Amino acid sequence: MTPPPNVYDAEPIPEAARAEIERLLSTGDLFRYTSENAPVSLLEAEFAEMMGTRYALAVSSCSAALFLSLRALDLPAGARVLIPAFTFAAVPSAVVHAGCVPVLAEVGANFRLDLADFEARLDDTIAAVLISHMRGHTSDMDAILDLARARGVPVIEDAAHSLGTLWHGKKIGTLGRVGCFSFQSYKLVNSGEGGILVTDDPEIAARAIIMSGAYEHNWRKHPGMQNSFHHWQNKLPLYNMRMNNLSAVLVRAQLPEVARRVRDGRANHDYVADLLNASPWLSVPPALAPETRAPDSIQFNLVGFGHDDEARAFQSAAKARGVSVQVFGLSEDNARAFWNWEFLGQMPDLPQTRAMLMRACDVRLPARLTRPDLDFIANALIGAAQAVKTEARAYGT
Repeated sequence: MTPPPNVYDAEPIPEAARAEIERLLSTGDLFRYTSENAPVSLLEAEFAEMMGTRYALAVSSCSAALFLSLRALDLPAGARVLIPAFTFAAVPSAVVHAGCVPVLAEVGANFRLDLADFEARLDDTIAAVLISHMRGHTSDMDAILDLARARGVPVIEDAAHSLGTLWHGKKIGTLGRVGCFSFQSYKLVNSGEGGILVTDDPEIAARAIIMSGAYEHNWRKHPGMQNSFHHWQNKLPLYNMRMNNLSAVLVRAQLPEVARRVRDGRANHDYVADLLNASPWLSVPPALAPETRAPDSIQFNLVGFGHDDEARAFQSAAKARGVSVQVFGLSEDNARAFWNWEFLGQMPDLPQTRAMLMRACDVRLPARLTRPDLDFIANALIGAAQAVKTEARAYGT
């Protein structure tokens, strides 16, 4: 019997990192501000160049990047921030941590913002928009940016899952005022934990740098913006969310791999999507026309599964075939199901998002998988759906 593919291990860290890791271990030089050419500083310069932005700030996580972005916008206490209801709990948590109030907008069966609901909620009380490209699915950024611009509302992009994704050929994360990326282990680039924000706005960059933990005059080790730094010195709190040099070395070694991982991940995703879409019981939503995706997982909807027990039976049948499937709304305490964000208090009624989450499935699909691995996964999913629906029909006759 063919063993199931391992979809959880990350790719090995490239050998290019080894010498620098050994140097850091031998010197103990892990703090980012020991020199102007520390690995974190080099990563920031390289990542900004790769993204085509003026500034990049490497921090301890994407959550930290989101929090610092909101604080750098200088929003008033209690400001209302519009976010999609389909995202990871860290996103509303960052909003709360920044002293703001999350406002949740409906998400449709294609895993993207419902634009009518988004527009209805984007009223005069909204101070900022934080768009999550959840699991790499890009909502209609043309419409979102136009609506936000018309109201003078800044847009932050949570691009944790979207490094390498393009919109009209432009890099996701560079469309709004700030873009935030993740280097957590299950992302395209892996340093265990870590994140980075990019922006073209010098004031946002300066404020974020100081608040990230550039105390006293460590901001001098960030090129440019000297006037802004002088203005904000001692006027902002320090949250100490810096990245360390060891994490930066791991990320820098993987940046040359991004294009290859994006190419292979997209090919893997599209191959499996075509197979799943041939089943009457499974549906992978297509990319939007301006979107060039960079996926490392696949999401699909169960079609015709009218009862939760059927969806759970599908999960069990897939697991028995060697493939673990997460149905977002049926996984206990899932951090992507908005009703589990009890820290927000009273939950809004979001029936469209709830219905989607109860039948939306998630399977890891890393770029390193081979064609036999992909066939194994697709066949297991299709076979599981077929088995459950065949049994359901037989039981109902």
